[in-house]
Amino acid sequence: MFDAMGAAGSADDINAMEIHHWYTKFMKECPSGQLCLHEFKYVLDLHGLTPEANSYVEQVFHTFDMNKDGFIDFLEFIAAINLVIRGKIDQKLKWYFKLYDADGNGCIDKKELLSIFTAIQAINGHTNMSAEEFTNMIFQKIDVNNDGELTLEEFISGVERDKDLMELITKSFDLSNVLKVIQSGRRHSI
Repeated sequence: MFDAMGAAGSADDINAMEIHHWYTKFMKECPSGQLCLHEFKYVLDLHGLTPEANSYVEQVFHTFDMNKDGFIDFLEFIAAINLVIRGKIDQKLKWYFKLYDADGNGCIDKKELLSIFTAIQAINGHTNMSAEEFTNMIFQKIDVNNDGELTLEEFISGVERDKDLMELITKSFDLSNVLKVIQSGRRHSI
């Protein structure tokens, strides 16, 4: 179940007390045990978003919905929490890749990366570079065969060998602010 995000077996990293804590929070916010997209946005106070930002939130939701039933159940929720809190960098990079690969074809093209980064900027605020600059820099640094697409292997090896790029991607796509909203149990803007 957990290997869909590259976190195979890592649920063991969360102890029973933590699971109980997260289960209580999950069931308080979602008594049905099934979190739909609308509830996901409501819990995180993500409404009134630009179309780009809304698209990104939907992509995050669908990436966490590992069995593709239109809901995030508790197991999917715990896998997502574990990835954000304790995921190893290669697990996070696989998840980022899956998030960027909006059409699911196994490659990231410039349009997909530009779309995701534009959406993230709309949610997280300004960054030091435009979405176009970010996209061009990523492709310049890691598209080794210059075919205009990044495979999972190109993406992971390219990011892992460039410390600055690793830091930039980690900061840009950090979901810990989402986790803080969930942990606090409050609904406010992130």
